[in-house]
Amino acid sequence: MNKTIFLTFIFVLSTMFTFSQIADTSNNQYLNSAEMMLNYNGKLGIGGYGEVHYNQPISNDIKESGTVDVHRMVMFLGYNFSKKTQFVSEIEFEYAKELWVEQVFLQHKIHKFVNFRAGLMLVPMGIINEYHEPTTFNGVERPVIDNKLSLSTWREIGLGFTGNIYPASLKYQVYIMNGLSSYDGKGIFNGSQALREGRLKGSKAYVNSPSYTGKIEYYGIKNLNIGFSAYFGESQSKLHSKLHNDSANLKLKADSSVVGISMLGIDARYHFKGLEVRGQLNYTSFSNTEQYNIFTRTTGKNNDLGKSMLGYYIEAGYNVFRHFANIKEELVPFVRYEYYNTHQSVDNITVRNNSYKNTIITTGLSFRLNKNSVIKADMQFIKPESAIEYTETFNAGIGFMF
Repeated sequence: MNKTIFLTFIFVLSTMFTFSQIADTSNNQYLNSAEMMLNYNGKLGIGGYGEVHYNQPISNDIKESGTVDVHRMVMFLGYNFSKKTQFVSEIEFEYAKELWVEQVFLQHKIHKFVNFRAGLMLVPMGIINEYHEPTTFNGVERPVIDNKLSLSTWREIGLGFTGNIYPASLKYQVYIMNGLSSYDGKGIFNGSQALREGRLKGSKAYVNSPSYTGKIEYYGIKNLNIGFSAYFGESQSKLHSKLHNDSANLKLKADSSVVGISMLGIDARYHFKGLEVRGQLNYTSFSNTEQYNIFTRTTGKNNDLGKSMLGYYIEAGYNVFRHFANIKEELVPFVRYEYYNTHQSVDNITVRNNSYKNTIITTGLSFRLNKNSVIKADMQFIKPESAIEYTETFNAGIGFMF
């Protein structure tokens, strides 16, 4: 891990923590659409969010077409069977044609601090995977590390417990779930896409062994929310299906198609008057990568999964309209710096690929018409270490939630 980067991230986090202590402490919780459904007092709850994007690559040498896309339209339906038992669902249309069920779960209140939850649920890693409504983040596109490392929108089927310990200002989640798929007739994990294609999304997901995940958010300091998240388990492989216990060679082959995954994350969100700061750090390590890469290459695909991945971002924005009492809208210029490396370390047979080590700078404007609708525009600059220059893309879009 790059020590300078890590220490810089911790320094900024510590500075926010220290500065926040000047003010009186108070609750500082964030609610996503599903949590709004759970807080609804009526019987039937309806909500949703959506976003429309325009992306235009910019090049001095090549004229490229832009793309316009109804990136997603999402509907939430919730139902309260009683004060204790609730149902939440999230149905998403992506790219104006693909239909997915993103969440569907039951929640039952056991105690004022403890709820049981089961069904298709979001894996609580990082910020964006749980808080991905377009009005909740700056930039037209979600941060890149949330695509590469923490895999938004990452959801799996499982069960567990969640709750809010108000006296301690702690929100927690802990689940047992089906894991990511590493082999379905071909190797799925690699350095380029990392783990993203391994999401089973609750669609005929196969389970060889469970995975464990959890997150704690501390919100007891005014204006500051800090999250610690973790995910542990082994990947799933179709080679473990209908495998006889006495088939030693087949078992060895199946074991070679599986990797161990240990993922850790820390994130922070801070606001003070017009200032908004957020950051996230993710680190993932793998076991059995050498055997996995050797085995999957025999299937005709050159898999090059690294032994570890590292990614982080830090972002700052400021609402320049806060100084005008008669203006209710918010105009937030922002800048976000990201870094990720899916080949942070590699095994003995894998050559480190510098194109997997990327720096991304995104700067732009969020014009918030109100809390639930936004117009966005930004410029994004991406440079792999193997490249000489940044590639540039102009993005614009609208977003809403209700």
